[in-house]
Amino acid sequence: MADQTPKNPTAPSGPVQIRNTKVHVDRDLCIGAATCVAIAPNTFLLDSEAKAIILNTADADTDETILDAARGCPTAAIIIEDAAGNKIFPK
Repeated sequence: MADQTPKNPTAPSGPVQIRNTKVHVDRDLCIGAATCVAIAPNTFLLDSEAKAIILNTADADTDETILDAARGCPTAAIIIEDAAGNKIFPK
């Protein structure tokens, strides 16, 4: 079981820095489908409001796995940017 502590307790849905990327979950778009949790269980967990939060253990998932989780989100609620702030996903 992954550590269920948010990476940023004051902003559990981000944005947070994971290696060379910034990851953020748009809570207004998140519908709690949990596809992200299935694909990247070290990175994402649904909170008590069924919204995805970013976990302290996110570094255990690869960048590609986190990107796949973002691609799998039915509402494109997961936003990934590179170190310069350029949007990687969604385009």
